Amino acid sequence: MKTEFSLAQLADPDIAVADKILRACVHCGFCTATCPTYVLLGDELDSPRGRIYLIKQMLEKDQAPTAEVVKHIDRCLSCLACMTTCPSGVHYMHLVDQARVRIEKTYQRPLTDRLLRSVLAFVLPRPGVFRIAMTLARIGRPLAALLPSPPVSASPNPSLLRRIRAMLALAPSASLPAPGPAPGAVFGAQGPRRGRVALLQGCAQQALAPRINEAAIRVLTRHGIEVVLVRDEQCCGALTHHMGRDDEALASARANIRAWTAEAARGGLDAILVTTSGCGTVIKDYGHMLREDPQFAASAATVSALTKDISEYLGALELQARDGDHRDVVVAYHSACSLQHGQKITGLPKELLSKNGFVVKDIPESHLCCGSAGTYNILQPDIATRLRDRKVANIASVGPDVIAAGNIGCMMQIASGTSVPVVHTIELLDWATGGPRPELN
Repeated sequence: MKTEFSLAQLADPDIAVADKILRACVHCGFCTATCPTYVLLGDELDSPRGRIYLIKQMLEKDQAPTAEVVKHIDRCLSCLACMTTCPSGVHYMHLVDQARVRIEKTYQRPLTDRLLRSVLAFVLPRPGVFRIAMTLARIGRPLAALLPSPPVSASPNPSLLRRIRAMLALAPSASLPAPGPAPGAVFGAQGPRRGRVALLQGCAQQALAPRINEAAIRVLTRHGIEVVLVRDEQCCGALTHHMGRDDEALASARANIRAWTAEAARGGLDAILVTTSGCGTVIKDYGHMLREDPQFAASAATVSALTKDISEYLGALELQARDGDHRDVVVAYHSACSLQHGQKITGLPKELLSKNGFVVKDIPESHLCCGSAGTYNILQPDIATRLRDRKVANIASVGPDVIAAGNIGCMMQIASGTSVPVVHTIELLDWATGGPRPELN
């Protein structure tokens, strides 16, 4: 694609990156077949190719975006299926991230939209605050059925009422579990120590499902790995990053880099492990996000190189299956977009499950997003619900006993539309290697 940035514009490192990405696009259209919003809506501007054109115009003209541009950028899930499909290697992720920052800085959203985004940006990265919010949402969940159902609208901003209904629908139906291990805890290896890792504690996951990291700790220590929960760790920054609030996202990234670098200096780290793939994709991108920061560029690149999804690390450990009672359990494996498209990890989680005795079934249309996408299922509930229902129908077609996924957002989204139990992949691997049986009923 031809671009027309001025030399002055290209002096900006971000514009220089955008120019390189835009020039790689040949508008072949392969991306449209795997873009969830284009598949649903059939609008060229709701495809990666269409959004790339809109972003190009916005950046070249160096103008504030129009409401129409914002509508189509907001509808992007950042599922990155287009990057998997693209034969030209267009790095759409970095382009749409830059567009969101531009929108956040130059576009005046409606007041209710600004307030909701500010609330989400404040609550979600803080596990304690999020826990309180989820408790209140659980109390208010029965009210969701009493609220009027506003008509589906093509407006750039779905109504606040519809968004409130979406938030209440995602609230847990039961009391939240007791908090998991405290930051700063260290879990010693069983037997000879084979390695030492930091385990990302997460934000929403820490409040909603501490059992996930507890299962990870059991599996790791059972196989000779010492696990540390770094005390000064913060939110990874993914949620604010995808809302275009880059100052907040980069502040979180810098805080984490300081904390992990200090921990590595104290006791050494073989890896920084992540059980929420949406977080892992962003942390692996810290090196790019802070490439122009003279103080953090080198350490950010080191942290990105150290970061691994839990399945990546376990793939090299040669897990030892101990429990044979699960061998007739049929697992539908949902490949989170952030894992399969963002990190290019596709077959490994399924291989781990199969090698440890589970019957693993592929889900039709596994490349399509479930509609979770961070805060997307709240900010764009109409599209998110359609994607969820499509995903649930595809899952049901394989007749599973349980659904496994590697991302808490996907787990919550899918669970809101099905009665089939949804667990994290690590919970099944924990069970297979001697841990407790997950709740499958």
